Amino acid sequence: MNAEVEYFVVINDEEQYSIWPSFREVPLGWYKEGKSGTKQACLDHIEQVWKDITPKSVRDAIAAARESTPAV
Repeated sequence: MNAEVEYFVVINDEEQYSIWPSFREVPLGWYKEGKSGTKQACLDHIEQVWKDITPKSVRDAIAAARESTPAV
């Protein structure tokens, strides 16, 4: 019998998501997001929660540029 691998949804400081098998140590810079389950369940969760794939640092830079631009 082939047991299905459990996965964790992981996230990094740039708010980018991935999945990681539960039997491996989560790599540096990545953190368990809270969701775990089958590979497909984790991928489905990511599809629901990750609406903007732009890295956080880029989103922050765009927001700062908009704030510093004088209104016309």
